Amino acid sequence: MKAHLLFRAAALACVAFTAACTTTVTQHATEIRPLDPRGTPSTASELRIAETALESGNLDMATTIYSRIVKADANSVPGLTGLGNTLYAVGDFTRAGVYFEKASRIEPANAAPLIGMARVAMHQRRLADAAANFRRVLALKPNDALASAGLGAALDLAGDHAGAQDVLRGALKANPGDPMLSINLGLSLVLSGHPREGANVLLDVTRFPSAPPQAREDLALAYGLLGNTEAAAELLRQDLPKASVDDNLRYYALQRARLMGTRAPAPAGNRAGAAKESAKESTKDSTTGALPATVTQAANGPLAQ
Repeated sequence: MKAHLLFRAAALACVAFTAACTTTVTQHATEIRPLDPRGTPSTASELRIAETALESGNLDMATTIYSRIVKADANSVPGLTGLGNTLYAVGDFTRAGVYFEKASRIEPANAAPLIGMARVAMHQRRLADAAANFRRVLALKPNDALASAGLGAALDLAGDHAGAQDVLRGALKANPGDPMLSINLGLSLVLSGHPREGANVLLDVTRFPSAPPQAREDLALAYGLLGNTEAAAELLRQDLPKASVDDNLRYYALQRARLMGTRAPAPAGNRAGAAKESAKESTKDSTTGALPATVTQAANGPLAQ
């Protein structure tokens, strides 16, 4: 049951994870210079344009610019990493991995391609590879929040909740209040059979109006496992339609019943759904067989740049 709960809970975090996969662009004041008479933008300016396009979801423009950069310089690590990001964004994880790996071979000490490789590995259920790459990033950038969150997620999905919590707690000491780390720690505690402790961690995140939907959905899961259905429903209604809220509440009741060693009755007219849950339960002892298409924030961070 624990593995089944792990993967269903990870699925609850998918939307947040996808929404968080954006690039942060920082504007800097620069010296005013005469315009290039040729009117050709520099590689640096093209990269800024491509990053902005990727951030705004204009993948066609981003792909075009990154492809042009790589055509001009086949060893451009930012260009190769950017192409990997655009492919990752459209779900072509295999090709994205090829570009990330090439960029990493050119610059082994560059963290951005390693993050990309790790996130691709998460999607492809290669959890050991994902953890190894996140550790490589942490060797380069100790206590990096994104890499720590990713490593925690990889360990959680592999069933090593204690290891995940050690990593996340250590990273929170270096990055106090980081919401990404706190959300992953809270979910890890819930998945490891400590929903009350997980809820307390998640409450610190959800008390802010700008808290991401993932935090509320993870807290709803904790409340559902604790039997507080009303609180769980109130949280879910903030982000989900009624049908999805009802589906999640049925799932919480089912899992709570399993934890208590009882059987939850299947709602009338929902025999197909009950059969689906039963089929999922048949794989509950597999730690990798039900990984969702996208993963927790891990992964829950910006695209590698």
